[in-house]
Amino acid sequence: MAAANTGSQPPIANHESSDDRSFLEKVMRQAGLIDPYDARDITEVVFRCMRDLMTTEASDRVADELPNAEVLKSAEAKSLQIGVDDLWQDTNPLVSFLSRIRPPLHGSGFWRFDADRFVFRVANEASVPRNLDPERVIQAVFSATKDELSEERVEEVARWLPDRVRQIWEQA
Repeated sequence: MAAANTGSQPPIANHESSDDRSFLEKVMRQAGLIDPYDARDITEVVFRCMRDLMTTEASDRVADELPNAEVLKSAEAKSLQIGVDDLWQDTNPLVSFLSRIRPPLHGSGFWRFDADRFVFRVANEASVPRNLDPERVIQAVFSATKDELSEERVEEVARWLPDRVRQIWEQA
């Protein structure tokens, strides 16, 4: 399972959508997760993989449309505060910096970033629970993300995603 909040990462956010469910609650429900911290950690890794495939300019356009921080009360009655836009930018300052200066990771060769690598990274870096299908978890993040983006941005993101991951995006 993804690590609980150890204090090194900011607390989680809530963005109330038109159907009154927060972004992370949508991810939790659709992915079959029970812990909002798992939803946050998984979302951050999915977003990292998405950004790794995009130019900085495309990534910035997505960030501009994502909601800012509000408050989500967890089952444990803890206030969790971080915006979806913050998760997109990455809470790790080094990772955030590197993602802004390097070119998109796609193409051929040793560093080919295809659908298998995308799913593998999410499953492993986010510590997706073994009883959950990583593609289902990715689709849950994609679905919640698409609810926050304009149609233009949804189409732009799709153009950056590799084959099977693009299909998951379109089905979300």
